[in-house]
Amino acid sequence: METLTIRHFPEEMEQLPVDPENLNRVLLSGLFEEKAKTAEGERPFYTFIPENLEYDQQCLVIAPPAQADIPEFLESSGLRQFAEEKQLFLFFLKAEDGKWDLSGKDAAYMNAVYVAAQARDHYITMQDNFYALGFGNGADVAHQAVMTSSSEWSGLLTVGDLSVDLSRKVLEAEKAGLGENGELQIAAERSQVPVWMGVARLEGSNAGTAAYWREQNHSQEAPLSGDGADYIWMPPYVHELCDVNEETIAQVRVTEGQAALTKAFLEKAWSYIGLARRHRGQGKKNLRYYKEPVALGGSRHTMELDGFRRTWYEYVPPCCTPDQAWPVVVLMHGRGGTAETFFDISNVYHVANARRFIAVVPQASVHQQKKKGLRNVLLWEGQLDGQGIDDVKFIRKILEDLQSRVQVDRHRIYACGQSSGGMMTDTLGQYASDLFAACVAWSGLNCPPMEYLHRQRLPYKMPTVILYGDQDNLFGGNDRVPGLPFPVSTAFVPVVEERFAREGLDKNNVDTWQTYPITWYSYPNKQGIPMFVAGVVDHMVHANYPAESWISYDQYMAKFTRGDNGELYYCGKLVE
Repeated sequence: METLTIRHFPEEMEQLPVDPENLNRVLLSGLFEEKAKTAEGERPFYTFIPENLEYDQQCLVIAPPAQADIPEFLESSGLRQFAEEKQLFLFFLKAEDGKWDLSGKDAAYMNAVYVAAQARDHYITMQDNFYALGFGNGADVAHQAVMTSSSEWSGLLTVGDLSVDLSRKVLEAEKAGLGENGELQIAAERSQVPVWMGVARLEGSNAGTAAYWREQNHSQEAPLSGDGADYIWMPPYVHELCDVNEETIAQVRVTEGQAALTKAFLEKAWSYIGLARRHRGQGKKNLRYYKEPVALGGSRHTMELDGFRRTWYEYVPPCCTPDQAWPVVVLMHGRGGTAETFFDISNVYHVANARRFIAVVPQASVHQQKKKGLRNVLLWEGQLDGQGIDDVKFIRKILEDLQSRVQVDRHRIYACGQSSGGMMTDTLGQYASDLFAACVAWSGLNCPPMEYLHRQRLPYKMPTVILYGDQDNLFGGNDRVPGLPFPVSTAFVPVVEERFAREGLDKNNVDTWQTYPITWYSYPNKQGIPMFVAGVVDHMVHANYPAESWISYDQYMAKFTRGDNGELYYCGKLVE
């Protein structure tokens, strides 16, 4: 296999054509040099992208041996072949002067590469699935980087003996209330992390570091063995976390006699480390096992529409038998996300099983997010070559296709989604209210100045329900609609004002309550029916968490039905 040459990304990514058969495909492949911003200035790192890689695949940030030549190491280590087989992004650090700095400088550099790899300038990654790897003396850097920012990483895999017991330095710094770099630490930094260490022997610094991870993961005392590991410290059987949001899954595994990287060990270790994802949500990021749609019983579908191959997933729970019609919930991912990842993040399959409805998770069209940047950032109702893409039409076509194959209760079709998907949810509420009985938007509402297609709003009644975080600067911001107690960013103020005027709602007539972590503001019409509801989630940024799927269905969507002539009912009562 020919050694790759290091290249640079084009300055004008907009010149690269979009693949109409795979809108989500990375537009370039090969080995590229990039820059990460650190406290000391910019440092280079190297990105490997296999051919035909799709966006949002898992990302390995790698600290190689300090004196490694990156192109040669990529080949000789087997990592190139591994990435091509598994379809992974690889990001390589480069040591300065042929040695790693364990003062905290290179740990910060590794975390800076994690940040830089999410810039969306040349490809799209997802912060939920980044993993730290260290080989040889790079193992020290990988452990230290994850120790100082464990809430950001989905897993840690190292092969090589550790030169110092880094856990002692981290613990001493925490006792003083300071991080390695002297800055205050945030509470979310201490999180469970799946760890697998390959070492010569479990002694000295290796043993001390393993003990640190056992304490951090609250592992059981007695180790197990097997599956390629000599020691496996399991998480506790009894815990107080809610499995809906975070699963206690982080094991600490150690394999002795494995101080050098081999393909067999890499395959075995990745088969465990690669299972986890760390999803944004309320509070710190939540670690959960990844749920692949087809493995759970879902099905992947495609259609040709307006010159593009479009994709969606369907999940019909076993309880939704073909002898009767069932409700449908359409869920839409945020900007840069995918249908596959949102199926997992939203936790919709659990709700669908428990509440007996069919879940449909479509994938967005494309848009050029930045000037001279990528033309195929996945975004709902985007545009390509100056032409708006009609995603309302796409959703309608999906539902037509679904109804041709599955028994659907046409009176109970609902939608929800996050960020760009929240805006699309509300767009369906405006322009497809003949189909949808209720739409619950997360972190975004339909925003007319950002529309690329001009349509007439349908005349059917539709409540507005918005859920978002109190730290969500994209939707919440620091602005206020006059007379309303919750924040709304400038772009959405006219949208909220229009909804109140349309429904004739009184801003002084509000029902307010709290079911932690959400503070609710509900504005009923003259019949007492909630026609505008805002739920503000405490301690959450621009994100969503699995409980929102349950809340959206139970508290709002399931209470609304749509009649044969488009009339709307709330708990059986006609909305006038």
